[in-house]
Amino acid sequence: MNVLDFSKRKAANHPISMVTCYDCWSARVLNDTEIDTLLVGDSLAMVMHGFDSTVHATVEMMVLHVSAVRRGAPDKFVVGDMPFLSVRKGTAFAMDSVQELMRAGSNAVKIEGEAGHLDLMAHVVESGVPVMGHLGLTPQSVEAFGGHKVQGRNEGQAAQILESAKRLEQAGCFALVLECIPAELGRLVTREIGIPTIGIGAGPHTDGQVLVLQDMLGMSPCFKPKFLRHYADGHGMIEAAVNRFHQDIGSRAFPARAECYG
Repeated sequence: MNVLDFSKRKAANHPISMVTCYDCWSARVLNDTEIDTLLVGDSLAMVMHGFDSTVHATVEMMVLHVSAVRRGAPDKFVVGDMPFLSVRKGTAFAMDSVQELMRAGSNAVKIEGEAGHLDLMAHVVESGVPVMGHLGLTPQSVEAFGGHKVQGRNEGQAAQILESAKRLEQAGCFALVLECIPAELGRLVTREIGIPTIGIGAGPHTDGQVLVLQDMLGMSPCFKPKFLRHYADGHGMIEAAVNRFHQDIGSRAFPARAECYG
């Protein structure tokens, strides 16, 4: 998969698959799967570091995780998130951040929102760096939204998201994440723009889908927003395995003779 394949997939009506990835060991597993794209999302601040929102992600944090993912998944297309306010501190800071993410192993960067970002996005694209956009519920702006709420429910909001999507396409974005919007709005945006859309809680009519890896694997069983499907009981599986290990130690069943050196 390379950046040119995204538009080819949309033209061929061939859905794009994407999952988040934050570390080397899971990247090694994902490198052997059929998944198309890995997103080193700023959600790592929550999933990997235990913060309560993505605003705690820093450029240094993103670079560290991107480099780990690249070492584990040398064959995958990797998108690195530009973290909170990194695109609002001037062109020089933003471009330094882009440079660090690309040197760490990203194939592209993702920038949330549209207002105030178009000139920078165009500059990044003109500099030879593919940019993925992100509209709808943009987690870095969760405080302004008053929480994690579905966006684009009323006519005015829906029209604004559609117009923003068109402007992001004009700025040179090669793809667009649509998060937590009504399914019909996801269909409309996907139909009205020429770049592929990748949905998370945006319905079945986008050009692709993305989920947080730990969420789809059921690592937090109590976390199940409406858009999420669990593809495994990861929490239960690991809990059971660790408990078996503990019990084998207690009964001295581990290590067995075959697991000892002579």
